[in-house]
Amino acid sequence: MLTEKAVRTQDVLASGRFDCWREYVSQTYVPAEVDSDHAADFAASQRILALGAVQLWTMEHPPMTLRRTRKLIRRSDPELYHLSLPLRGTMRLTSPDHEAHYEPYDLVLHDTSCPHLMRAITSHGEGTILGTGLFVPRKLLPLPENAIDGLLMRRLSGREGVGTLLAQFLTQVARDSSSYRPDDGPRLGTVVVDLLSALFAHALDADTPPETHRQALVLRIRAFVQQHLHEPQLAPSTIAAAHHISTGYLHRLFQREDHTVTAWIVRSICGIKATTCP
Repeated sequence: MLTEKAVRTQDVLASGRFDCWREYVSQTYVPAEVDSDHAADFAASQRILALGAVQLWTMEHPPMTLRRTRKLIRRSDPELYHLSLPLRGTMRLTSPDHEAHYEPYDLVLHDTSCPHLMRAITSHGEGTILGTGLFVPRKLLPLPENAIDGLLMRRLSGREGVGTLLAQFLTQVARDSSSYRPDDGPRLGTVVVDLLSALFAHALDADTPPETHRQALVLRIRAFVQQHLHEPQLAPSTIAAAHHISTGYLHRLFQREDHTVTAWIVRSICGIKATTCP
């Protein structure tokens, strides 16, 4: 089963459910001001699945608002892209210079470094909002940040093309999380980043520059190595297999780095053991 964190406010007394939810949101996402007209008995749940450096979340809750202010950003900013996929209910996002409305199966991107107000609203007499999405470190995406900035709060379709592939992948992994092992997480995270990058490149009508793709892949490999340093089978062959590339291509990727991939693994292990590295 994938590594998972979960909360159900129904597991605490009704009077404390909304305070529990606000604290959980701030701890697992970012500090934010959360309000709701249903605070008296806030029945909500969230699951977060670890896909390497990427996190996949699913959430069900009553209508609420979430405000990310400049003051809260100065307090804590993990520099994440936050991708939302509403499945039931609607969402409105407001930033200092933009406002947009999103329906189910619209993909919505925003940035933890940017102030915004999110309003989640029920529709058609439904009692709760249901959605899924991603927390992705900005440095993992192989596109220039200034290009991705043009996609913030822009409606991207999850009903066609690459958007459908991404939406189906997210919902299926969330639904079938028990079918995977924890060490499948980083491999699934690699697939997510590739699908997200393809969606953004399509939306920007631009191919991913080869150099930025190489840099992003090296960053993903470094993150993978750091997460698996204690595993005795860690070697160039296992790293290459986890990223669906050949061992030869892995070595070529690191030809332009300060160290070969093997030397970098050794130095990382030495750093953990606090010994002198060769």
